Amino acid sequence: MSERTPTCWVVTEGIAGTENQCIGVAEAMGITPVIKRVKLRFPWKQLSPWLRLGHQYALAAGSDSIAAPWPDIALVSGRKAVGIGLDIKRQSGGKTLLVQIQDPKLPARLFDIVIAPQHDDIRGDNVVVTTAGLHRVTPQKLAAARDTWGCKLAALPAPRVAVMIGGNSRAHRMTPAAAEKLAAGLQKLAASGAGLMVTASRRTGEDNAALLRAKLTAKNVFFWDGQGENPYFGFLALADYIIVTEDSVSMASEAISTGKPVHIAALEGGARRLDNFHRLLREQGYTRPFDGTLDNWRYDPPRDTEKVAAAIAQKMNINLNPDLDLNDKTQMNKEGK
Repeated sequence: MSERTPTCWVVTEGIAGTENQCIGVAEAMGITPVIKRVKLRFPWKQLSPWLRLGHQYALAAGSDSIAAPWPDIALVSGRKAVGIGLDIKRQSGGKTLLVQIQDPKLPARLFDIVIAPQHDDIRGDNVVVTTAGLHRVTPQKLAAARDTWGCKLAALPAPRVAVMIGGNSRAHRMTPAAAEKLAAGLQKLAASGAGLMVTASRRTGEDNAALLRAKLTAKNVFFWDGQGENPYFGFLALADYIIVTEDSVSMASEAISTGKPVHIAALEGGARRLDNFHRLLREQGYTRPFDGTLDNWRYDPPRDTEKVAAAIAQKMNINLNPDLDLNDKTQMNKEGK
């Protein structure tokens, strides 16, 4: 078994959600990756991933360089990065292990490993099926965040509820009515004596965020103002319960990794793939809908990121992180829990 630390590239379009999934896998392996953010020119930008020729001409101005020496591992995610990943494998003479994270919309056999959450349709002998999305949340990071934020939020009463608010996306809309409904549910919790730790995002929208702030003014509510260090990990670490809006796979995936009760707050809209994601998490006992009250239940949190890191390490016959279980022969094509 090789003890040499392999070189690793993370290749994405630069979207935070996809990039963080790849970085999370590299970190789980104990590797610091090189980040490669690619921009494509016409016609590859419009036709990726289906246009699979001429990628040596596909990079547009502002893209990071994609050139030898080639890495041992390429962690690739995002529609516009799929063809670049395949070209890296081709130009390396097959020496680069190509790991595609999320469904590439191409046959799985073109890649060394494909990582797909259970709500995606792709399956195959080289497909690792995860419960939810990959992420960078680890027990070590939560412990550090607890140390950082514990004193700052010590005045909040128990139970403490982390509230992660997203907003508008391709599938969902944070309408004034949805914001009013969420605010009413959170007011009910605050009135019951729970300590609320609330953070909104840019996708929440200024008007909706202002509405929520105006409604949540009780002394047992901490609403992050967006200034200074982001308390997101601290909220996850200190929470007894977690509420996330349904627009984000990432937030729900990170929340259930804590093993704490996770409630999903509804927005308007939806999409087949995202609706299926939330349906599976409910059916498997990870989440419940948010109706203004808190339920208490237990589940074994998925260890998707570690599972993927172990599958890659096993494929390469390396063991960089002693916490990775390389004896688990069920890594490939395991559906859900």
